[in-house]
Amino acid sequence: MTVTEPATVRRAINAAAIGNVTEWYDFGVYGYLALTIEGVFLPEDSGAAGKIIVAGLFAVSFLVRPFGGLVFGPLSDRIGRNRVLAITMVMMATSTFLIGLIPSYAAIGMLAPFLLLACRLLQGFSTGGEYSNAMTFISEYAPDRRRGFFGSLLEVGTFGGYVLGASVAVILEGILTDDQMMSWGWRLPFFVALPLGFIGIYLRTKLKDTPAFEAQEAAKNAPESESHDARDFEGHEFRKILSLWPSVLVCCGLVIAWNVTNYMLTSFMPSYFDEVGDRQDGYEITSLTANIMEIIVMVVCLVLIPVFGRLSDRIGRRPIVLVGCLSLIVLAVPSILLIRTDNLVCVFLGLLIMGLSLICFSSMMPSTLPSLFPTVVRAGALAIAFNVSISLFGGTTSTVMEALISATGNLMWPAFYLMLAGAVGLVALHFLPETNGRPMWGSNPAAETEEEAALHAEELNREIEDLEREANSVHSATR
Repeated sequence: MTVTEPATVRRAINAAAIGNVTEWYDFGVYGYLALTIEGVFLPEDSGAAGKIIVAGLFAVSFLVRPFGGLVFGPLSDRIGRNRVLAITMVMMATSTFLIGLIPSYAAIGMLAPFLLLACRLLQGFSTGGEYSNAMTFISEYAPDRRRGFFGSLLEVGTFGGYVLGASVAVILEGILTDDQMMSWGWRLPFFVALPLGFIGIYLRTKLKDTPAFEAQEAAKNAPESESHDARDFEGHEFRKILSLWPSVLVCCGLVIAWNVTNYMLTSFMPSYFDEVGDRQDGYEITSLTANIMEIIVMVVCLVLIPVFGRLSDRIGRRPIVLVGCLSLIVLAVPSILLIRTDNLVCVFLGLLIMGLSLICFSSMMPSTLPSLFPTVVRAGALAIAFNVSISLFGGTTSTVMEALISATGNLMWPAFYLMLAGAVGLVALHFLPETNGRPMWGSNPAAETEEEAALHAEELNREIEDLEREANSVHSATR
């Protein structure tokens, strides 16, 4: 049994979550300042193409995330979770800060959007190693009986960062004139990323690596009989990951359902209200009003995420994920229809439905996905599966929606896309094992106290005895 004190677990969560705060702070700022960014970095006559280009500049960072996952995931399995998280923190904070330094299109012409593209690519590459490693980091620190709750706190950092970024953007748009925003105001939110990065690096350097990783490293130096698993996979990580293809596919399916919903709400909805206003007569809800409502929804979700995480430690992860999949399939159309009404209460309810569907995934995935893979290749397998799925389906959500609506004029495309994501999640859920209260694959059972460790060990030994009796019974019956 591994016993990790609650204070150490809390420090680990803070160290991991600060990276999420930084990452999603940038997403919140970029999503809410999309129109301003279009005006700063593109010609005035860009028209409808400008929106697609800005959405594409958001999505392009996701195209390089798999490469970041390929580099940082296996590296984390070799040199440790904590070292890689420190590297990605530096890269992520620096690239966001540099966006605020780029001159405008009026000053340097087409070089401006290309410099923005370079910063977005650096962000995407670093993020490819950040979030999956943060999930691994927290799940390997958390005790088995509370992994759902502690894992959900990682997403509190996600939503908190997004709310912070979106709030800063909305406040600036509210207190500054259009000319002030275009000339210098838009830069201020990006400068905040640098101090956030320093805080993250400080917190991460104060922690040792995870107990699971340290035990694995000790096993590599142990006698052959004690280190068979680690020695078998050392140097053959990609081959081992390929052999785990069923787990990889399950991970991909769940990530698609989760992140299509995630980016639909966080990156596309801020611009969707402008689309509705342009294409639907009588729609008078301003984008500022809608954005404020969306921030309120995100705050509600932020409060509920740990509640869902704690609930999963009692009833399991699968039932809550099932509710999320079914809500996407059944409630996506009503949600979008409510958002399209010229009524503040209905719009808020439509956003809230989407937000509650999202947290059924957000609160579960940080504790669920790392459990699909053994410790020795956990970070690498999770980074690759996670980032490939996001690259192809999650981060491209805004671009795909902008293109489909522009091509067809149909404002219901977001609902159809969410329904498809829910169906994919439902298929993946069918093959997902329940991991609630179970030790991580390839890791020692974990507890918070010596007393809990004794009880947990007793339960696990009893389960082993029951399985042995069942196996002996089957064996006797077949003789």
